[in-house]
Amino acid sequence: MVSSDVISDMLTRIRNAINAKHLTVDIPVSKMKVSIAQILKDEGYIANYEIIGEGVQQNIHITLKNENASYVISGLKRISKPGLRVYADANNLPKVLNGLGIAIISTNKGVMTDKQAREQRVGGEVLAYIW
Repeated sequence: MVSSDVISDMLTRIRNAINAKHLTVDIPVSKMKVSIAQILKDEGYIANYEIIGEGVQQNIHITLKNENASYVISGLKRISKPGLRVYADANNLPKVLNGLGIAIISTNKGVMTDKQAREQRVGGEVLAYIW
């Protein structure tokens, strides 16, 4: 099935895997999804990810982080959608749960967290909130 919003599809697959108490989830690969998975790994929300398969059948195999019988990710929310893009400049970047979560920002310097965007003084499109 072809999805028009691949980021929303990725977040929904992760959310569904958490609700079904799965430890892994497979997502079709794209550069944007790989960079989001890298951010989730760097911030400690997932245990690991790897790209499996060959050619057009490649998938991102994400291993979810599970500590004390509960998942580290407690919520995911897509902010900027294809029908309504949400942008923030460097001075007005959002904070998720007063800094307990992260906002994923797509900037002209690549995809990064809100903290990294503040340090580099860049704004961009607010893709999602993770907490």
